[in-house]
Amino acid sequence: MTEDILKKIKQLPPLPESAMQIEAVYQDPDSSFNDMVKILEKDPLLTADILKAANSPLYGFSREINAISQAVGLFGMGTVRGFALASIVKKSFSLDLSPYGINNDMFSALSKKQHALVTSWCIRKENKLLGVLSPAAFLVEIGKVLIAQQIIAESKQEEFRDALAELGDVEAAERQVVGADTPEVSATIFKQWKFEEGLVDVLGHCMEPEKSENPDDVRPAAILNAVRLAVPINGVVTDASIESAKEIIAKYDLNLETFETAIENIK
Repeated sequence: MTEDILKKIKQLPPLPESAMQIEAVYQDPDSSFNDMVKILEKDPLLTADILKAANSPLYGFSREINAISQAVGLFGMGTVRGFALASIVKKSFSLDLSPYGINNDMFSALSKKQHALVTSWCIRKENKLLGVLSPAAFLVEIGKVLIAQQIIAESKQEEFRDALAELGDVEAAERQVVGADTPEVSATIFKQWKFEEGLVDVLGHCMEPEKSENPDDVRPAAILNAVRLAVPINGVVTDASIESAKEIIAKYDLNLETFETAIENIK
């Protein structure tokens, strides 16, 4: 990673107190469902953001979720942690994704679709993985914000567009033009913010899960890899993107049946 990108990461402001409180409750093995609800209810704006996210048609609930306690009960503490962190973290950044040819609404829709896919895929049979995968799916693309800032600062927009067209691979183009890719930058951001090692590891190794030094992180990293392939940067799920995801599913022996059900729900 280049010194310029590292400098941008080190200059990021600390997360607000609300995020730290959520993390403290989530990481405390003695905390309860009610402890999480009480922390979230202290912040009306955050509560509104979480309920808006939880009521997205992507999750397929027939009834409106109108209370934080209801959201935590339906999704679990890990997934609601992801909703909360996504809301808080994205307010910490000034977004300009124009080098990628997408606007802020498209970027937001991308993270929502990726999160909905991972939630629907894992919520029944691999719910324990959502503590890591929920925030990871919401926030894995956040590294693009700093990479875009660097591209703009160095006036390399045209060079980056040419690299994207030539290579046909977003991360390869990022590495060629700015010397770092999205998962690497995202992982470094969360390491800077002192998040748990598992989340940092899954983010950092989602493109090559087998390189994780922790065997427990290989499966969630592979799931995140498949999700990012299925829902690419433009947010459009295609037959080709689904087949790319299925290659990862076969390679890492992930659950194909639940993936197929989940991908149909978000298409």
